[in-house]
Amino acid sequence: MASNRSALDQASPGYDDGEEPAAPPWEEPWEEWNPTAESIAPIRGKHRVAKQRGGTMARSGAVLGVGVIAAVGAGGMASAKERPKAPISMPDLGHAADEVMDTLPDADELPGVGSLISEGGHGTAGTAPQAQPASRAPLTQAGLTAEESASGTANAGEVLRTRILRQAETQRTAAETAQRVAAERAASDEAAADAARKKAAELEEKQAAEAEAKRKAAVEAERKAAVEAERKAAAERRAKLAASYVLPVGSYTLTSSFGQAGDMWSANHTGQDFAAPTGTPVKAVHGGTITQAGWAGSYGYRIVLTLDDGTEVWYCHLSSMTQTSGEVSTGDVIGRVGATGNVTGPHLHLEVRPGGGAPIDPVAWMRERGLQP
Repeated sequence: MASNRSALDQASPGYDDGEEPAAPPWEEPWEEWNPTAESIAPIRGKHRVAKQRGGTMARSGAVLGVGVIAAVGAGGMASAKERPKAPISMPDLGHAADEVMDTLPDADELPGVGSLISEGGHGTAGTAPQAQPASRAPLTQAGLTAEESASGTANAGEVLRTRILRQAETQRTAAETAQRVAAERAASDEAAADAARKKAAELEEKQAAEAEAKRKAAVEAERKAAVEAERKAAAERRAKLAASYVLPVGSYTLTSSFGQAGDMWSANHTGQDFAAPTGTPVKAVHGGTITQAGWAGSYGYRIVLTLDDGTEVWYCHLSSMTQTSGEVSTGDVIGRVGATGNVTGPHLHLEVRPGGGAPIDPVAWMRERGLQP
C-alpha cells in the first residue's frame, strides 16, 4: 500500500510535543583539526573515532550527482561509488508499468542496444560491440567513425585524444592553407603592382620618346623652313641683283677665261674676254662712279668703274670711251669694243677687283649677282 508521506518525513525522526529537538550536526561545536597531529604524536590508548556528521538527503544527492557527472565525463571507465538509496514514496503504478512494457519493443530490437545483447539475452563480456549503420546508431555514438565505434567505450579517452589531435591537425592545415592563400594573393598583388609599374614606365618612356621625336621633328621642320627661307631670300636677292646688274655686252663669245695661261701675258690671265665686233656698245654692269678713264699701256683704252661697295670693274681694249667721269647707272653705255693694246683681235677684257685689290673670276662674281654670262 502506497504511503502519502514523503520520503523526508519517513526518514526524519519525530519529536513529541514540548520536546526540544537536538541541535543539527552542523551547529555542534567543531574541534580544530591538525592534519599532522597523528604523524607527530603516537596514538596511545583508545582510538577515538570521529563523529559522523550527518546531512540532509539533498546534500547527499548533490554529492552523488557530482560523482555521477565526473564518472560520465571520464568516458564511463569509472562507476560512482554505491550508496544506499534514499527511501522515496511513489504511488503504486504497477499495472500502468505492465501496460507500458507490453507496448515497448524488446531490448534486442532497440537500435544501438541489440548488438550489446547476446542471443541468450545476456551481454558477453570481452566481446566488442558491432558497428551499427549510421541510421541505427545510438545517440551516444553520433559523429563516431566506424573505427571509433569498433573501439568501444573502453577507448573513450583515446577517441577523445584522437579527435582533439585531428581537430588540431585540421586547424593547423586550415591555418597553413590560409597562410599559403594569403602568400599567393600577396604574390599576385605584387606581380600585378610590378606589371602596373612596368606598364607605367613603358608608357612614360613611350611618351618621352614621342615627345623627343616631336621635338626633333619640330627642329628639323624649323631647319628646313630656315633653309627654304634662306633659299627664297637668296633667290629674291639674286632677282633684285639681276634687276640691278647687267652683262657688259649684249652679243658676245667667251674666249680666254680667268687664270688661263698664255704667251700673251706675263702671268696667268687676270680677267674674262668677251669677243665681239669692233664698236659693240659696252655697258656699266652696275651703278657706280667712273674713277679712271684713258690709255693704260697693254690694256689699251681702259675705264675703271668703282661700285658703291668699293669693287673696281675694269673695261679694257676699248676702241672709244663715251663717258670718262661721274656717276653712271646700271646699263649706261660707257664705251665701245675695240682692239687697242696688247691684243690679237677685237674683244672686251673685263676684270673685277674687290676693294681695288687682286682680281677675281668675273664670271663667278656675275653669277653670284644673278647674271648668267
